[in-house]
Amino acid sequence: MTLLAFQEAKEIWQKAAYYQEASPLDLALELQIHRKLLNVFQVGPYYYYFFNVSTGEIEHTSDAVQKVLGCPPEAFSVPYAFSHMHPEDLPYFIQFERKVTEFFRQLTPSQALQYKVSYDFRIRRTNGVYIRILHQVVTLEVGAPGSVLRTLGIHTDISAFKQAGTPTLSLIGMEGQPSYLNVATDSVGLPSKPVLTLREKQVLSAIMLGKASKQIADLFSITKETVDRHRKNMLEKTQTHSTAELVAKALQEGWV
Repeated sequence: MTLLAFQEAKEIWQKAAYYQEASPLDLALELQIHRKLLNVFQVGPYYYYFFNVSTGEIEHTSDAVQKVLGCPPEAFSVPYAFSHMHPEDLPYFIQFERKVTEFFRQLTPSQALQYKVSYDFRIRRTNGVYIRILHQVVTLEVGAPGSVLRTLGIHTDISAFKQAGTPTLSLIGMEGQPSYLNVATDSVGLPSKPVLTLREKQVLSAIMLGKASKQIADLFSITKETVDRHRKNMLEKTQTHSTAELVAKALQEGWV
């Protein structure tokens, strides 16, 4: 099943790239440009990697994969991920990748750079224990309209926040683009009402990075009282009762 899933995924990715080839990877430049993005994504132990969509291959993985999965960076590849993914989650992965490709084929090149893909699945560490990974991806390189050639992926261990439940897919709009949350595999493209405002998402992202209200206020040049009001409003909107519960639900639902 793993081999068949890998072959099916490669076909999906080739369609996503419109059978074009990505440019040679300039690792130093890519890391410099996207270093700030890594901080945005960090909500727990994580590693990042560069993925060549046109070839279906991982080009570089950060050393932190050793801490999260227990394998050395050079061993981490798409076949490795597929062979260690929980068998029950592998079909979700294929469905999500197919729907993500359909969605991005509707976008202009500039729009493709303004979306984050977010879903979760379970993967087995080298010690045999399954952990739940939050899979977040942004586009780094595009070709013809609708094509994605290279992406940056971040895998975060969210086992402490989500122990059970089926994987969920969200397409998070950045820079004013609409978001599509908890996307059903037969309903990509139907807009959903944003749960949180842009400022609330920014505050929540800062909370996830462990920043206190005063630090968040200084970061966004607003008052501490405004930050506290945002925190209270987010709890009410999401029907949660604590910051920890809010963060856990945000990760499960793909709100940030």
